[in-house]
Amino acid sequence: MQQSLHKRADGTRSGEGSDAVWYNERRLMKKSLLIAIVAVATLGVAPGPATAAPCVVPSEKPLWIDYGAPQLEAVFGRPGVIVAGSGEGYPARMRATGATTIFWDMYLNRRVGTPSKPAEPSVLPQRANALLDFAVRTLGCDTPWIVMNELFGASTPTPWTRTTAGYRANVLQWARLLAARGAKPILLISSDPYTGVEAAPWWRELASVADIVVEKYFGAPSIHKAGPELGSRRMRTSMRRAASKLFSMNIPATKVGFMLAFQTGRATGGREGLEPESAWFEVAKLQALAARQVSRELGTAYVFSWGWGVFNEAGNDPDKAGAACVWLWARDAELCDAPNRYGFDSDLRAGQIDLLAGVRCALGAETVTTNEIGAVARVTGDAELALSILFARLVERRAAPIGVRDVLAAERAIVLSRFGGTRAPYLAALTGAGATLAVGRGTIGDELRRRIVAERLVDRRPLSAAQLAEFLVTYGATPAREVELVPAPSWLPSGRGVVLATELSPQVFSLATGREIALTTFDGAFRIRAIGETTPLAAVPSGRARPAIARALRAAASADAYRNWTWRRQHAALDQARCVRDRLPAVGAVELTSFLPFLSLGES
Repeated sequence: MQQSLHKRADGTRSGEGSDAVWYNERRLMKKSLLIAIVAVATLGVAPGPATAAPCVVPSEKPLWIDYGAPQLEAVFGRPGVIVAGSGEGYPARMRATGATTIFWDMYLNRRVGTPSKPAEPSVLPQRANALLDFAVRTLGCDTPWIVMNELFGASTPTPWTRTTAGYRANVLQWARLLAARGAKPILLISSDPYTGVEAAPWWRELASVADIVVEKYFGAPSIHKAGPELGSRRMRTSMRRAASKLFSMNIPATKVGFMLAFQTGRATGGREGLEPESAWFEVAKLQALAARQVSRELGTAYVFSWGWGVFNEAGNDPDKAGAACVWLWARDAELCDAPNRYGFDSDLRAGQIDLLAGVRCALGAETVTTNEIGAVARVTGDAELALSILFARLVERRAAPIGVRDVLAAERAIVLSRFGGTRAPYLAALTGAGATLAVGRGTIGDELRRRIVAERLVDRRPLSAAQLAEFLVTYGATPAREVELVPAPSWLPSGRGVVLATELSPQVFSLATGREIALTTFDGAFRIRAIGETTPLAAVPSGRARPAIARALRAAASADAYRNWTWRRQHAALDQARCVRDRLPAVGAVELTSFLPFLSLGES
């Protein structure tokens, strides 16, 4: 109810289009024949005047139907356009141009009342006769399509008040009366429907006799500011969400449509002062493309446009003709030559989900395919988790590209260090985990990439005594041992010192004191000699343990920094991502080595 009144703030709802339907209502209501019909009518209404043929409307879906504003007859008056209007002469003039016409009833509230003051049900049949007779005469056919503007309080939750229940009963009865005479009622609703258990039967009853069009009004400035990708996604998502509420009540997509807005009064949804005109024209294009995308996905029946009329200063916008031309062109280039008549971004791909077959998501030129998701999902057991992992890979590649040679070198090190240099057990381990060789190598690439990023994020500031003490309290039981490595690795420049069990292979910590082994790690091949006994870290003198603790703390800090970094990068990248039906991946830092631990490039 509030939304309906709100939209009339610029006068468009209360004055846009002619409303000559009621020119003879009082006279008709006095006729004795109609009075007699009222006395006996329940669902039936009297037949209207005979005409030559039923009304004919194109059958393709979605049907694009534009509100018929007399000021834009030159734009909408052409074959291939369906206009919804009323009045004595307007429909005939539009049909003369080749356009198809249906009937627009501006004031449903005058027929059935309002939620606070419903009409007496006994007057509905007579009013339906009056409306239908006028629609038949002005449309020139006897089975008119009638747009009913509009249901008040679509989002009102149950339980409904007595007057609201009476109003809803009137709306349903009105649609039945129109349908009984052969009309096709189409009800506009100004907000997403309330779908509670007690309300659902009413919506299903309505859908049995009428189609339902949800008004989705987007402020052009916010869409333009968001940009083609994000702005289009917001519109598509909003339309899908509204439709899903109707679908949840078992209302078929063939009974559902959307209406988009182009009014120019402030605080009504539409242009909302967006300048320059080229920006508004671009938003008109994006609205058409978004509606077409969602209608094709869902199989919905209609796309309506509204707001073209000029009946007060707020609606007197000379750019409406341009916006209408762009709106027509975006759905069919034959309807208006917008690019040559108006200046705007005419790129029809910007912001659109124009993915190749088999592609689930794209980020720039890079893609995630359904086959890739399936391969990773055989490891994770969850397709959405697989998508998240692969999307993170696309994002991180931009910051840290990894070459094939690096991946193969790391793979050889894994085979050497964990599988005794024999490839067959390595391949068997992959197969046992449900992974292909490509998935395994992708995982190794992820590990290399994370190492590079984490190294960039290392905090090299000195550690405090409190940090060291806290680590000892928490991880004091961690095995530690003094060793000597030849040659000295980068993380132990002196070649000698205390190391933790998280830094080297378990073999090192079971080695007899004074003995040495040859070990290949991901940092190279070393000879490692055990100098001291393996003991809990807490038993190592603090001075000797300090460097090992510092390495562990920095490694943990860099891992945290990496997770924060990748989350931010992924979240920002979502604004540029294109995914089937806008089903975006969840962002996160899940590592495939959680499922394939033998591919980790660190020790556990």
